[in-house]
Amino acid sequence: MMKVLLNLKLMKNGLFMEFSRKPRANVAEVTQLLSILQTYEQASGQEINLSKSEVFISRNMSQAAQADLAGILGVRHVLGTCIYLGLPSMVGRSKKTIFSYIKDRIWKRINSWRGRALSKAGKEIMIKSVLQAIPAYVMSLFILPSSFIDDIEKMINAFWWGGGNGNSKGIHWLAWERLACPKDKGGLGFRNFEAFNMAMVAKQAWKILQNPDTLVARLIKARFESEYGVLNKF
Repeated sequence: MMKVLLNLKLMKNGLFMEFSRKPRANVAEVTQLLSILQTYEQASGQEINLSKSEVFISRNMSQAAQADLAGILGVRHVLGTCIYLGLPSMVGRSKKTIFSYIKDRIWKRINSWRGRALSKAGKEIMIKSVLQAIPAYVMSLFILPSSFIDDIEKMINAFWWGGGNGNSKGIHWLAWERLACPKDKGGLGFRNFEAFNMAMVAKQAWKILQNPDTLVARLIKARFESEYGVLNKF
């Protein structure tokens, strides 16, 4: 298996494209891929920025073969995932590991507030305007594991119930589920991350279902319709 991550340029606007090839990588397929990319450049007027592009090849191939294929493509050979435009370049089986950088960002932000005498009103503003916004972009594209979402909610809950200087854990008088209820229902209006995650992904699916003739809808249907039955509705 070979996965190529390409950086495309159109004047001053940067675009991102991913090519995923399921068959085993070999010279013939790499040559064919190069031909496809050249045709794409001529048809679209976009130029592939090889210095910012990379290729990931299955570890089942020898190191020499991987280096040869990367050399033919003219892009950098990488051994794992990286963050590009706020998202991991590849998502494997363990989403908790891939998206662990989200928890790191939340934890660093909370630690940066230690030592400040924040009131409950101040913490509420920090949670709603900063902490809740950190995973929003990823949640609009990927369904995150429930255990991963629980970890995020526990971190924010600990920050809410902690002492004013952020050094005391405090007593958690209410679970996050209660805090996430609307204020008129006895909660504080914090975000239910699991419901938010499903709503954002459903919004993307709804756009595809409502606009089946768009290029992105046709690409997703061709790639995933055998795996996700909802795409067979359009």
